[in-house]
Amino acid sequence: MMARIKSSKLIWPLLALIVLLALNGFFTPGFFHIEIKSGRFYGHIIDIMNQAAPVMLLSLGMTLVIATGGVDLSVGAVMAISGAVMALLTGKSGVFMPAGLLLTLILCVIAGTWNGLLVSAFDIQPIVATLILMVAGRGIAQLLTQGQILTFHDSSFAFIGSGSFAGLPFSVTVVLVWLAVTAVLSRATAIGMFVESIGDNTKASRYAGISVNTVKLFVYAFSGLCAGMAGLLVASGVNAADSNNAGLYYELDAILAVIVGGTAMSGGRFSLIGSMIGALIIQTLTTSIRAQNVPVEFALVVKAIVALAVFLLQSDAFNKMFAGRKAGV
Repeated sequence: MMARIKSSKLIWPLLALIVLLALNGFFTPGFFHIEIKSGRFYGHIIDIMNQAAPVMLLSLGMTLVIATGGVDLSVGAVMAISGAVMALLTGKSGVFMPAGLLLTLILCVIAGTWNGLLVSAFDIQPIVATLILMVAGRGIAQLLTQGQILTFHDSSFAFIGSGSFAGLPFSVTVVLVWLAVTAVLSRATAIGMFVESIGDNTKASRYAGISVNTVKLFVYAFSGLCAGMAGLLVASGVNAADSNNAGLYYELDAILAVIVGGTAMSGGRFSLIGSMIGALIIQTLTTSIRAQNVPVEFALVVKAIVALAVFLLQSDAFNKMFAGRKAGV
């Protein structure tokens, strides 16, 4: 049993998260304190889960993309488009909120499908294909908002980002529900097996009769949907669409979360729970930096150092090298 736990790729991300939380508990007074006000939980831990929700949603889609051996750099830009479109529909055009949500998410799926077409049908490298939308997408969002921060007021939409359900932020509920949906899609159907097969060996998957192009098209469209949902969470939390800053660098956090969670960039086996843990690690780091009044400029450096440490601990080559030196001593 212990050998199985040690061999699990989740052990190091879990340990990293526990260490980070323990350090916060030591250096930040009242870090683990949780109180209830008006039937809702409040505290640092709750804030971390709430603020990590957008990256968690992104990492669900990113996990499937990376598992096929690809990557999606456009998710931050799609988040910006999502918020901008929703602000225009519900704020200026007065579209009924559920219809606005549906139209926005459909547009985000189309954006993800565009990435999938470039990767699958035109055989463009994923990093190049998604880089196109990463640049153009933010420009589109800025054109939609004319470079301004669009504010809008809709209590039902604001509930998505600032409301609560069962005492927890509603954003956490959204993540849990979407995690369950993603898990059912990838584990209760053949989709997950197809994704891992393509990531392991694309040519062999084609010979086995798997429609590689269809699967890739699906995962990029799904990533676009996740990015759209994340963008709506961010926009609803502040009742505004900021096309300049919404989703900025979020693609990096999502990629880090997935890799820290144990999914290799080369593709193959993936772990949705690992990606969730990775997203919590990223957000805990950010919260820790802010709590200790460390300049924000150091946030990316600290994230990179922690990510590197987890990567090395997950690396078979590093562990063999370390074990060899230890045995030599």
